[in-house]
Amino acid sequence: YDNNVIGSISLFKNMHKHNVTNIVFSSSATVYGDSIKMPITEDFPTGKTKNPYGQTKHIIENILRDINKSNPDWNISILRYFNPIGAHPSGLIGEDPSGIPDNLMPYICKVAIGELEELNIFGNNYSTKDGTGVRDYIHVVDLAMGHISALKFILSNSNSNTDTNVSIFNLGTGKGTSVLELLQAFESASGIKIPYVFAEERKGDVSECWASIEKVKSILGWKPTNDIFKMCEDSWRWQSKNPKGYD
Repeated sequence: YDNNVIGSISLFKNMHKHNVTNIVFSSSATVYGDSIKMPITEDFPTGKTKNPYGQTKHIIENILRDINKSNPDWNISILRYFNPIGAHPSGLIGEDPSGIPDNLMPYICKVAIGELEELNIFGNNYSTKDGTGVRDYIHVVDLAMGHISALKFILSNSNSNTDTNVSIFNLGTGKGTSVLELLQAFESASGIKIPYVFAEERKGDVSECWASIEKVKSILGWKPTNDIFKMCEDSWRWQSKNPKGYD
């Protein structure tokens, strides 16, 4: 993860050089690690991450806090994403990973168009409602609107000159959905049966992870508007209109 951290430091240096002191940072729920209770609130401990991706996000969050301590003119909003899925409702913009996707929704979509034979579900022995991992899935359009709300918030506080101009918000729906539940929702939205097999759990995966979004609703006035069916519907619209992705 060294390149991600070094790249971020370079960005922050150039922002400072050009007197750009407002930033919305894309962080991740992975900074919470394997939390022992749900839902996860923004004051939960961070740092006991399960994978390099989460560790990178945690390091950059700490760098941003230190920047604000050294220069309170900086206004920083840290958005901890949960699991963004979906696509633009037009079907013109969507996710197009190369090879076998690392994330669940594009993996399902690749199976749905026949590019992959079956879905591998990693783990069915978790202490969850059906044994599969539970995540808080959020529509990418809701995620985008969350960024706009966060940007408006820091711009409105840009002249406060305090040492606390770092705001942290979870962006999720506040609901946990299992792998099998997401699969069923996709089959309902697309009308396509998705073959699957269970595989071993992946190192670094947690059993469940879903957000409390009371803080972001209260302070930013933001809340998600799309349910899990809509996320699946828009994902399938993108994939079915663009079976070869952006190619």
